[in-house]
Amino acid sequence: MAGNSELPRQIVVTPTKSVGISIILTVLFGPLGMFYSTIWGAIIMLIISGIVGLVTFGYGLVITHPICVIWGALAAHSYNKKLLEGFKLIVRN
Repeated sequence: MAGNSELPRQIVVTPTKSVGISIILTVLFGPLGMFYSTIWGAIIMLIISGIVGLVTFGYGLVITHPICVIWGALAAHSYNKKLLEGFKLIVRN
């Protein structure tokens, strides 16, 4: 061990995010469910949904709620894609 000048390899384990769970959470909880997949997206949609909900007496949430579901699913998919691309770069080196 004293003659070995190489540093030990460090492995960071990061779990992927489930697109299905993201969809279920956003369907059930709207923008609050987006916190699973995207924090900034959730904050943005909470503000937008609040404003739209107040201005349209709640009827506009019919439009913002599906947007939250789609955004949450795409954010989880994008997170997984970036994570796996980084993993491929590490494995190749």
